Amino acid sequence: MEKENEARRLKAKEMSRIGSSEGFQPVSLKREEDDQPSETDQLSMEEREPETEVPVPKQISRLPSVVESALYPNPYHKPYLSRKYFVTRPGVIETAMEDLKGHITKTSGETIQGFWLLTEIDHWNNEKERILLITDKTLLICKYDFIMLCCVQFQWIPLSAIYRICLGKFSFPAMSLDKRQGEGLRIYWGSPEQQSLLVRWNPWSTEMPFATFTEHPMKYTSEKFLEICKLSGFTSKLVPAIQNTHKNSTESGRGKGLTVLTEPILIETYTGLMSFIGNRNKLGYSLARGSIGF
Repeated sequence: MEKENEARRLKAKEMSRIGSSEGFQPVSLKREEDDQPSETDQLSMEEREPETEVPVPKQISRLPSVVESALYPNPYHKPYLSRKYFVTRPGVIETAMEDLKGHITKTSGETIQGFWLLTEIDHWNNEKERILLITDKTLLICKYDFIMLCCVQFQWIPLSAIYRICLGKFSFPAMSLDKRQGEGLRIYWGSPEQQSLLVRWNPWSTEMPFATFTEHPMKYTSEKFLEICKLSGFTSKLVPAIQNTHKNSTESGRGKGLTVLTEPILIETYTGLMSFIGNRNKLGYSLARGSIGF
């Protein structure tokens, strides 16, 4: 019994040592990883570090726009601008060509020699989007609605009636307030001097014996439009077509010859308020004007 009691006392003594504070060693709760900054600390440090480097990415982001403006100075190279013109939308110009081919086949049956998209400038300096076709005997000037995809107006000009073509830069009276730059082409099939003052000063007159053209603003959109909007290409096809018609013509007089001149093209406008508003807003083109409403 004494041995059992002695064993019990020893066991109780050991347990009392384990339960006392002397049996515990202070342990540091800090880990080795704590010597390194935490993820939140790293993020905060990374946000603070590039303060001196902020201008660098801004400069890099501007480089593409600078390069683009240098390579493509023409604003119509930008896709979002060209999409505003309905004529550049997929399939529109092809539909217009098929419509006009079908119309000519039904009416005259003549062979089409060329198809162009140009801008007509009337005697009041207003720009108008036009499709031009050259056949064996006729120059066809068409006002085409590229929104509704239909022909609105036709003007048939016999090639045998065209007696003069002028190429050159646009000129205006010295007192004119609305002048334009660039070059154009004017086709004469009658004498302007024979027109009355009422016809010459009527902005909506369609009896002018000449037509003036320049290149369409969508010329640089694609290779296809570069071909059909080139004024030199139209001229190189029109002149021989007129000359061949004159040779084969049995009419006498003026129809036997064609004169091609290089001289300034006079547009006799002075105030030009109507053309200023219309041309700045491209009212003569089938253009997306934006949504109207709420």
